[in-house]
Amino acid sequence: MKILFIILAGTFGFGAIAEIGLRITQGLGNPPLYIADRDIGYLLAPNQKLRRGGNLIATNSYSMRDRELKPEKEREKKRIFLLGDSVVNGSWWTDQSKILPALVEEKLQKTQSNKFEVFNASTNSWGPRNELAYIQRYGLFDTDLLILVINTDDLFATEPTSLVVGKSPSYPDKAPTLALIELYQFYLAPPRQIPELEKMRSARAENLTANLAAIQEIKAIAQKSNTQFILALTPLLREFEPEGSTSEETAARMSLEKLVEKEKINYLDFLKIWSDFPQPEFLYRDFIHPSPQGNTKVVEQVILSIEQLLITSDQ
Repeated sequence: MKILFIILAGTFGFGAIAEIGLRITQGLGNPPLYIADRDIGYLLAPNQKLRRGGNLIATNSYSMRDRELKPEKEREKKRIFLLGDSVVNGSWWTDQSKILPALVEEKLQKTQSNKFEVFNASTNSWGPRNELAYIQRYGLFDTDLLILVINTDDLFATEPTSLVVGKSPSYPDKAPTLALIELYQFYLAPPRQIPELEKMRSARAENLTANLAAIQEIKAIAQKSNTQFILALTPLLREFEPEGSTSEETAARMSLEKLVEKEKINYLDFLKIWSDFPQPEFLYRDFIHPSPQGNTKVVEQVILSIEQLLITSDQ
């Protein structure tokens, strides 16, 4: 009986230490939460502030991973609005100060003082139709330049849906009871299949057509608001390999380029921009998300476009 008590006490003690350690060092047990939305599909829950892996994650009342934002800008400032998915918001592995819009603002402030305010609306795995629904709901916030950032996979993104919210461990709608439970869900439990979502994803041709139409509508909303518009497309890492893009992806890119030409869209194609970079793997942290070095390269090109569209035109 005494041995059993020692074993149970040791197990409980180890579990308690592990629980506390996971919460303090990794932020497990307190994940960023999501809310379902009939039109947008899902958003980061508003007004959150937490840390994951030591990285600050904070959202404002508009579900932006950003500071609180007034609907209208200050008269002497210009606003730049980045709209996208995890490439823009950096996900849990990026501190708030190192996400793409924060880096763009930091770079501009070094040369333009405090003339620019850069903010974002972005959520993991959003596609063009989620992004369109967001600005249809909330507007452009009196912005001077809207930058839509998508990646190759986004061309085939599904229509807005909340199927993942509360079902996938990546999109929790409430905090788990224990950090150990979240650890198990992320790294040990088999991924939960959502048949309805897989069916939506399989309709790739239809998704492409609808997403191109959404990009066109986003551009039209910007134009109607006298807002400059840039479309930025980041590639998947494997698109730099000798095999390159798949035939489906190549056809999708060509369709996008036709839209760009037809609508006279300011377009940043990072597959072409980075084509002569000797080791593209250094630009990525995984197969889709830019590394810190990759983000620096993205910022360089974005700043050049901002200078052409907003700064030079004012001089």
